[in-house]
This record gives sequence, C-alpha cells and structure tokens, in this order.
Amino acid sequence: MKDLIQTFKNKYSPLQQILLIGLFVRLLSVIFSKGFGWHDDHFLIIEPAQSWVDGEDANYWLPSATDPSRQPQGHPLVYTGLHYLILSFFKIVGLNNPQAKMFFIRLLHALWSLFIIKYSYKITEKLHNAKSAWYVGLFMALYWFMPFMSVRNLVEFVCVPLILIGIWNLMKEDKALKNFIIAGILFAIAMAVRYQVIFLLAGIGVGMLINKDSFKQCVTLILSFLFVFFLSEGVRDYFLWHKPFAEFMAYIQYNLDNATVYGTDNWHMYFDLVFGLLVPPLSFLLFAGYFVSWKKTSLLFWPVLFYFAFHTYFPNKQERFIMTILPLIIICGTIGMFMIYEKRKEKINQKLFKVCKTFVIVLNLILLPVLTLSYSKRHRVEAMTYLYHQKDHQAFIVEDSNKDSEFLIPPLYYCGKWFSVLGVTKVFTPDSVLRYFNRQEKSTRPNYVVFMQAENLNARVDSMKKRFPSLIYETTIEPSFIDKTLFFLNPMNDNQTVFIYKLK
Repeated sequence: MKDLIQTFKNKYSPLQQILLIGLFVRLLSVIFSKGFGWHDDHFLIIEPAQSWVDGEDANYWLPSATDPSRQPQGHPLVYTGLHYLILSFFKIVGLNNPQAKMFFIRLLHALWSLFIIKYSYKITEKLHNAKSAWYVGLFMALYWFMPFMSVRNLVEFVCVPLILIGIWNLMKEDKALKNFIIAGILFAIAMAVRYQVIFLLAGIGVGMLINKDSFKQCVTLILSFLFVFFLSEGVRDYFLWHKPFAEFMAYIQYNLDNATVYGTDNWHMYFDLVFGLLVPPLSFLLFAGYFVSWKKTSLLFWPVLFYFAFHTYFPNKQERFIMTILPLIIICGTIGMFMIYEKRKEKINQKLFKVCKTFVIVLNLILLPVLTLSYSKRHRVEAMTYLYHQKDHQAFIVEDSNKDSEFLIPPLYYCGKWFSVLGVTKVFTPDSVLRYFNRQEKSTRPNYVVFMQAENLNARVDSMKKRFPSLIYETTIEPSFIDKTLFFLNPMNDNQTVFIYKLK
C-alpha cells in the first residue's frame, strides 16, 4: 500500500492528485446519489426541459399562441435551455429511460465541478502558497457536502466554476485585455445562470478598484459582460416576449412581491449555516481567516461580503442560496487561517489544536460517505419510476389528504408522461376527484393512485375505495436514509412513505 501511494505521488502533481481523488468521490455520487436535493434543482430545470423535448410546456413558461395571457415568470432560461439541448440529444440517440438520462447528467455535473477544485487550488497558490492551496484543494474535493452538491442541478452551485475561472483571469500577471474579455464573458454566463450573481460582480468591481486595475481593463470587462448578457437575455427575450430582459425584470419584480412568502428566517441564518456546514471548530477558524485575509483576497473577499450582506438583509432566506459563496469563503478562510497560525504558532496549544483537527477530520469522514451515497427524495422519484415501468400506466391520482390544500408535487419526468395531476387534499375531496375522473376520456383516465404518508392510511384507502371500488394495493416505497434523517432533524422536510394502488 505504501509503495502504491508513493507511486501515485511520484506520478501526479499535487493538483492532479487532488483532482483524481475528487473525481473518484464524485463518481460515487454519480452512481448512488440519485434524486434531487431541493424543489428547484428538479422542477425548475429537468421538468421544463424534458417537457419541451416532448412537445409540452409543463410549467407554462413559454409564450403560447393559444394562451396570449402568458407572461414571463422570471426564470433564468440559459441553464434550463442547456438541459433541453442535452435531453434532445438523448432523444436523438434513443436514450429514453429517465434514470439513465439523469445518470449522464450527474456525470456531466461531476466533471464540471472539477473546475471548482482546480481553480480554487490555483487561486490559493497564487495568493498565498502551495501548502494552503493543497488544503483548499482537499476541502473542495472532500468536504462532506461537496460531492453531493457537485451532481445536483442547482444553479447556485453550477455557476461557481464560471466565477472562479473569471476571477483567475483577472489575477493573471500579464493583465492582457483578452483576460478581461474572457472574465466578462464568464461572469455574464454565470449571471445568466443565476441572476443573483450580480451581487458577487459588484464585489469583484470593488476588488478591482482596490487592486488598481486600469480604467481600460475595467471598461473592457464591463463591455464584454454587457455584450454577452445582452445576447443571452436581451436578444432571447426580445424574440420570445417581444421585449428585451423580460425574464430578468420579471425575476426582480417577483422577488420584490414575494420577499416574505418563502423561507423567511432569522437574520443570522446564514451565519449558522456557514458555521455548521464547514464543521466547527474549523468553521470558526475559516470565518476568522476570511476577515484576516481581506487585503490579500480582495477579489474574493468583497464579492462574498456583498452577497452575504444582501442575503442576510433580504427576507427570503433558503439554505441553497449560500452555496454560491462557500468555495470563496473556504479559499479566503484557509489563507487567513494559515496567516493566523504562522503569526501565533508559538502561542497555540498544540495538543488542543490536534484534538480539534482530529475531531473535524473524523466528523467529516463520517458525514462524507453518508451524503455522497445518499438518494435524496427517493420516495417521490422511485414512485414515478415504478409507474414508468408499468406498461398500462395512463395517469395517476395523488392522495395527500393529510394536507390542507396543496398536495406534494410528483416529479412527472420520472414517469415519462405529462398530464394535469389530480390530487386529493382536505379541500379537494375524493368526491371532487371522482367528478373529474368521470368527465375524462377512458383512454386518459388515471389508473393508479399514489398515497403519500402512512398517517391515517387505512381510513384514506377506505374512503377512496368507496368512490373507486376496484382499488388494489400494488407496492410500498420507503424514503431513503437521508430523507428520514432530515425529517428527524426538521419535520418541515417531507419524509413520506409512498403506497401505490391500482385502479382496475
């Protein structure tokens, strides 16, 4: 084993070693980490893209000749459009199985995420030294949440490589205008993927002023950014909606109108997340290091500060928002942490330091495989996958009557059909569903019922059987370990056993 490790070290550079380690762990997530992490990384990316490929418009995002009342809803269409192209290619080559397609999409994202490792390493090495770069590279490769995040369709994380590569171009010593053009292009694409990147770009602008980049360089960056963003957002929306930047303006208006509707929390929510996700006590050192390194890391420090400040101030707070700046915090924090250590090494209690270091490593090694191999939202995905494999499946009813008015949305992508799902709730009763059922053509009527949650199951099944006497039990699908764990930590996270019945 020692000879094998030594051969590995001799054959590859430190950066290549870390990239190979990062790739190996991410491939495990590609294979095992099915499903989706949040609502947005599936229902705002995969569902609309696949529906467009199938000639539908599941979310009613696009203009329609039969529905002139449709308006822009404020969605960045670049990333969803990219998945439309990928899924269209799969259709051309005859790859139709939803799970198989998602395997390759996870693989593409895993490969894309390697740029986070590479450019985090290069940026750290340039700003500080090879030792701190090695640690940053390991953090990016093996931090417990990194492989899981790397295979998700989450715009908050997908835009990070673009930001890091752009910053790297601004840091190059030759200061050639082409580097600023490339950076502007990358920043424009990043913002087209995730509109809130604009706050990072404001911070990068401040960093450039502090670094005393020339007026010509700044103008070059701005012009290249505006040109690409105008093409991706302005021209596209002019053809779609007959007005430029329609989606961008709708996004701003939607967030202003709904600032207090989603995920509002206390002001220190993101501080709690950073301290928790980066594993204490290391997270406290990284956070302190972030502030200590501000002069060295101005192109990273100020973007983080602007982005963090806005999201702390804005009422709508969701965990995924903070993912965009975690790699930047890790870079700044690691550089600052080493600066603190080098300055105060003699005063540090080495025994306590080793205990803390061991605790962080052990905890990370426990959490890493758990999340890396986790199947998130398994019950919802596997329920649809089961129906996909039923040759007689036409449509289904969701029975979620433990809820007041809104049932849990099923990921139709995995069942391979697009239709308006009937859902039983406390408001929309079985009698209401029966009336709709009877109005439908026999060829399109639901022939399966998906019961969500085990609570009151017998009574709910009996109630449905009174309206649909032919109801017969088919199978039960359990949530995954990670879903059960998240429910245990916070009951707001849906953890539902699914029971599938057939209407014969």
